[in-house]
Amino acid sequence: MGMFAKLIDKIKTMKVVQNYRKMYPYVRPYWIRALLAMLITIPIGAMDAVIAWVLRPYMDVVMVNKTIGSSVLFPILIIVFSLTQSLLNYAATYLNAWVGSKITNDVKKTLFRKLMRSDPSFFDRSSSGDIVFKFNQAADSACSGLLDNLKMFTTRVFSSISLIIVLIWNSWQLAIIALVVLFGALFPLTQIRRKIKDIMKNTVHSSAKVITHYTEAFSGNRVISSFNLYNYQSDRFSETLRNMFKLKMNMTKKLGFLTPMMHFMVSIGIAGVIWLGSYLISSGKLTAGGFVSFITALLMLYHPIKSIGNNAKNIYMSFMMMDVVFGIIDKIPSIHSKPDAIPLQHIKKGISFENVCFEYEKGRPVLKNINLSVACGEVVALVGNSGGGKTTLASLLSRFYDVKSGAIKIDDIDIRDLELDSLRDKIAVVFQDNILFAGTIRENVLLGNKDATEDEIKQAIHSACLDEFIASLPKGLETEIGERGIKLSGGQKQRVAIARAFIKNAPIVVLDEATSSLDNKSEEIVQQAIYNLMQDRTVFIIAHRLSTVRNATKIVVINRGVISEIGSHEELMHKENSIYASLYKTQLM
Repeated sequence: MGMFAKLIDKIKTMKVVQNYRKMYPYVRPYWIRALLAMLITIPIGAMDAVIAWVLRPYMDVVMVNKTIGSSVLFPILIIVFSLTQSLLNYAATYLNAWVGSKITNDVKKTLFRKLMRSDPSFFDRSSSGDIVFKFNQAADSACSGLLDNLKMFTTRVFSSISLIIVLIWNSWQLAIIALVVLFGALFPLTQIRRKIKDIMKNTVHSSAKVITHYTEAFSGNRVISSFNLYNYQSDRFSETLRNMFKLKMNMTKKLGFLTPMMHFMVSIGIAGVIWLGSYLISSGKLTAGGFVSFITALLMLYHPIKSIGNNAKNIYMSFMMMDVVFGIIDKIPSIHSKPDAIPLQHIKKGISFENVCFEYEKGRPVLKNINLSVACGEVVALVGNSGGGKTTLASLLSRFYDVKSGAIKIDDIDIRDLELDSLRDKIAVVFQDNILFAGTIRENVLLGNKDATEDEIKQAIHSACLDEFIASLPKGLETEIGERGIKLSGGQKQRVAIARAFIKNAPIVVLDEATSSLDNKSEEIVQQAIYNLMQDRTVFIIAHRLSTVRNATKIVVINRGVISEIGSHEELMHKENSIYASLYKTQLM
């Protein structure tokens, strides 16, 4: 009883029942096939006992009593049952694969939607390898493991029940010895999870790290080539593989004893059965056929036990991946809409930052008591030294992060009380390094508004100064730009991003260092596109090149997380000891 109590405690700790319940909504659309696949395993398992059961009358009637007339029937019976079992096994395998793939795809869709809604802070602290592993490979392991475990469990259960019935039918005395040894062999399984829990977690981390190496090799190939980092990157990759090798050997050391130990215990059981069986046969309490039937059933019952150590790791990995998957699905992003959030329809008054404080890491403030009012239609330039908090301030407006204290308000409503999607619909952002997606120029422009008309597309292209470039392309707007827009120059990518912002037609525009990485010729064209974008909108410009912000309505100098100066270009240039004037003159030198 103690062993069963421990086993139940382990199952509870692994949240097996809870995870299977959480998986049910994904199984429900396919429940008929899933149920059929599980029901098929019942006769598959039960038929394991047929051969052992048939051997008793065969040995007693044919081999011992030399009655040949019935001898043909037994082999035919075995063939028919084996063929039936094989066909059912194929059907179960096919149904499991079909249902498993469907469930896996549905779980991956949920995980991907969850990934799309994840906070920027989540991406800040996650590597590409972690994301690929947790949101893709974990689903494969969890879902395939779900059905594989169910199939194995039901097959083994009904196989064991049928074989135990054969054991008892032949000799209850021998069955007692067999079952005592069986439960003794299973006892070490109650200790496995404690021994391998940390190793499996580290193995998952190392597997994710391998993916990160490949991602870095792909995205950073030019840096690797230009700095001759071939050996450096290869050495890092080799170190990760060395760590994985150590973990694998440690896992083998922890689990490797199971199979030989169980093999040894099973051998003890068989030896005990043979010793007692010999006595029972000689005393006439057991026939030779009964003994052969018993031994056959016993070997079939013990066989999976001897190799269970090899399966234990996969079973526990499957349970762990289910924990990972549902840990992600159940987690609520820190940036989300309140249940009673207000949809943002129009912006009539403006935006205000009231005593805004923010920190990425506790105890290291990035913004301190920021107070700023921006009326509708104003162009506000955020300038200052790198790391001062300019981009952070703009990121807080879009709720990429939430303020630590204070509030950002639009028309006197805290943006945390606004419906998140409606807030972001009213803000168009042009980043320094805009990400374009694999596809055509048209598809990337339409990301700003998928329902835009052809005239609106043409107007956005014209306003973004893309007419001449697109006209020079054989396929025009249908030109494929490659992953991350790799086939376009920096200036061309910026103008596509600006066209995307144009077609969104948001009342608020954030320009985050939109021209800082461009050459003079590209900057001139992009500046014209930006000027067109700024018309009749509330604009936040984040810039290091102060020559680009001279015409801003309001220039805000942010230094070390606080606002040092506010004013127009002329006001700040004539202000005594002006930080802005000093920065501006330095750039002109």
